Amino acid sequence: MRQYVPTAVSSPRLIVTAIGVALSASTVYAADPAASNAVTLDATSVNGKAEQASTDYKVEKAASQKYTAPLVDTPRSVTVIPQQVIKDTNALTLQDALRTVPGITFGAGEGGNPQGDRPFIRGFDSQSDTMIDGVRDTGAQSREIFAVESIEVSKGPNSAMGGRGSAGGSINLVSKKAHLGNDLNGAYTWGSDQTQRYTFDGNYQFTDTAAGRLNLMTHESNVAGRDKVNYDRWGIAPSLAFGLGTATRVNLDYYHMESDDLPDSGIPYGFSVGKTHTAASPDKPTDGGDSSNFYGLTGRDFRKTRTDIATISIEHDLSDSLTIKNTLRHGNSMQDYVLTQPDDSAGNVINNGVWRRANTRVGNTATTTNQTDLFGEFVLGGFKNNFSAGVEFTHEDADKQSYLVSPNSKISNCTGPGSGGSCTSLSNPNPDDAWTGTVARNYAGTDTSSTTRALYMFDTIELDPQWLLNVGLRYDHFNTKYRTYDAAGNTTVTSGVANKGEDTSEFVTGQIGLVWKPQDNGSIYVSYATSATPPGSMLGEGTDGNPVTTAAVKNDLQPEETTNYEIGTKWDLLNQRLSLTAAIFRTEKENTRVLTDLNTYENAGKTRVDGVELSASGKITDKWQVFAGYSYLDSKQVDGGKVNIGTASAPNFVDVTTNGNELGNTPKNTFSLWNTYAVTDKLTFGAGAFYVDKVWGSVANSTYVPSYWRYDAMASYKLTKNIDLQLNVQNLTNETYYDKAYSTHFANQAAGRTALLTTSVHF
Repeated sequence: MRQYVPTAVSSPRLIVTAIGVALSASTVYAADPAASNAVTLDATSVNGKAEQASTDYKVEKAASQKYTAPLVDTPRSVTVIPQQVIKDTNALTLQDALRTVPGITFGAGEGGNPQGDRPFIRGFDSQSDTMIDGVRDTGAQSREIFAVESIEVSKGPNSAMGGRGSAGGSINLVSKKAHLGNDLNGAYTWGSDQTQRYTFDGNYQFTDTAAGRLNLMTHESNVAGRDKVNYDRWGIAPSLAFGLGTATRVNLDYYHMESDDLPDSGIPYGFSVGKTHTAASPDKPTDGGDSSNFYGLTGRDFRKTRTDIATISIEHDLSDSLTIKNTLRHGNSMQDYVLTQPDDSAGNVINNGVWRRANTRVGNTATTTNQTDLFGEFVLGGFKNNFSAGVEFTHEDADKQSYLVSPNSKISNCTGPGSGGSCTSLSNPNPDDAWTGTVARNYAGTDTSSTTRALYMFDTIELDPQWLLNVGLRYDHFNTKYRTYDAAGNTTVTSGVANKGEDTSEFVTGQIGLVWKPQDNGSIYVSYATSATPPGSMLGEGTDGNPVTTAAVKNDLQPEETTNYEIGTKWDLLNQRLSLTAAIFRTEKENTRVLTDLNTYENAGKTRVDGVELSASGKITDKWQVFAGYSYLDSKQVDGGKVNIGTASAPNFVDVTTNGNELGNTPKNTFSLWNTYAVTDKLTFGAGAFYVDKVWGSVANSTYVPSYWRYDAMASYKLTKNIDLQLNVQNLTNETYYDKAYSTHFANQAAGRTALLTTSVHF
């Protein structure tokens, strides 16, 4: 029934494994001075001796050159998740890693809003605000982190640095790149629910100035506490570098990852009153008495993804204090799925039934970017300047098609198994029910493309040793086009009008912050930052608040504007080992596009989030490390526009009833604590506690997922100089909780207790 030519996941996995074994043998040999007489160098070594990678949780400076000051002197909230935190928590995906950062939640996807990572930062959808090495990566996907060195989370409006969108912040993934020196890291993870994961990370220095690095991954697992759900993926990420240690460096990087999963269909919301969710009596998910219940169909459901990213970067030192860098990247991400949504819209759960609505998507997003940066230091008028300036040219194209699933019309009388597999029981679903319908490719779809031309500049000006001024400015010219087409590729026509459109937005965004340093190890700052979200900014790869594709209405298509006011302080204490931060902020989105009259949208809406954030990272003692944070978010829809309570022929527009409500996916309180203690040089214990307050599915405040606590634990032991063992137990108490809320219909349940034993080999 699947009208898709599957890629052979198993064959590439065998190739990856074989390459890993061969490279392991050769790299181990080269890394042994007795065997090769080679001098082992690290990326930062200047004396011929290998240096260990940092095991600190505290990070001094972000990798992106757009940050023109150390983190302690940067006047905004920035959290960097270092490699050691990723390793100690055994994070395998981006969502796993971001659990350690408070103020971030994840929303669920379906068909229109695609499957994949959908982070909300400070209450704003950041699905399309993910960067890789400072370059936007638009396509919706579930991100692996086997080839990620660290993760930089910038909170608050961030368009000056990241471009369009970024209302709540942005996420930058720092890739593992080739460096000088020889080293090898391999790991095998075996765990509950048939988890098997292999990773390989080998770096080899070819000459005095050239090196290559290869990262490999293969992963198979079911999900603790969930019936039938399984994940199967593999990836490869080679990197070559030339001119290392010289004035001109060239990097060639490639990333490939593909997956073939049986996706989780989630748990439907219940009904406390009638068959409609209401704010007066909001509803939470109901699993029919068994949290392992899976409402999908094994004979129909699937999700396949593929991501390819190729990057060429050339960096040249014009002088000791001035560097120019050019990055050229082409990326392509695809996802193809038929997913059962346990749809509650017909109210079947009241009668112990679930309608298995099929959500489908065949999407492909291609992005080509050329970004040129000039950065360094200069003195002007007696003031020292650390600056970064650049120009960006980007073209993106997102093509979305689907499947024709028949039957797939709403069924209002599901009380148990029936309707050829379209209905099942709420309390006792059978995922192996025979599906008697049909699935066929629908080659009609929507193509959305955009072109970005941008100029930007950042500068940290040292007014005197105690006062710093941080400024940033960006100009964007953003053009987006769309068209819908039929199965033959012809543009569709409605009422004699072609379904296509175009919009051009020009906007300037900026940031400014004043930093006072009462001591060298601390700062107090005030800052102001803006962002802009133009029409069509997500290219159909997320929930777009002001899409270009609304051709049937009269639109005021101005970019939505977000402003952030923040006061904070940062201190490096205990001999610079521990970083403490605190911030108070207000984020206002004042130009939200909302319905104001019949067929008329205007930029008249307003939302607001007031908040407090605290964080700690680094060493309390030589043996005790901590990575922790707390976030309080008080969100409110101030003006949501109007709604028609009349009819199309006799409209009656009144203010929406959601004014004053909290925003969706914006918990009031979130808390995370991860810490480790080295009992001996060989034995380390770790523990974590994570809390997320109640999360509303949407601003309607009619559906929600309850608050939860989750506890994790870790123990690691160095068997030898080259072999480590690490045991992670995640969700120790086997808590049943939901980590993704969709506005209506369903929520995604998180994994139950999961034990992972990892054997690591490193040379």
